[in-house]
Amino acid sequence: MNGRTVLKWEAAGAFFIIVLGTLLHFCFEWSGGFAPCALFCAVNESVWEHLKLAFWPGLFFALLEFVLWGYKAANFIVAKAVSIYLMPVAIAVFFYGYTAISGTHLLILDILIFVISVLLGQLTSYCIIKSIKNYSKFNKAALLLLAALTLAFSLLTYFAPDFELFIDPRTGEAGIPD
Repeated sequence: MNGRTVLKWEAAGAFFIIVLGTLLHFCFEWSGGFAPCALFCAVNESVWEHLKLAFWPGLFFALLEFVLWGYKAANFIVAKAVSIYLMPVAIAVFFYGYTAISGTHLLILDILIFVISVLLGQLTSYCIIKSIKNYSKFNKAALLLLAALTLAFSLLTYFAPDFELFIDPRTGEAGIPD
């Protein structure tokens, strides 16, 4: 697949992740607190719940890409694993970085961080897919890492630890609200 086509796919992926991630921010509330929705949707205002907003849409889009064309690209699996890890890590680093400096958070900066992190993840994916170096020897490790992250995002909303990343700053509680 040529570079321009891959770039178009990654740009479409960024748009998909941003739009779906934004919708998933509100879906749990819209569902009336339906517990199965908590798997994919933000259930509170903790940083952890906001990381899910990039992870799940990123994973869904990567699966769609894989089925349609990604299985033909040697570096696809590694590219997507790096991208899907990078987006939540970038969100957390940027958020905690600016709030540590400023002592507060601003909604507009939070939204901008989400968008920049998604764009960074998709651009990184593009660069790895189009790299002349073949990373396919890391496909098994990449899949294991994706499985581990999927497990974490699947369980830690329902069994949220009492740790700052999981604490809703409005309520002081972690996990699904009672």
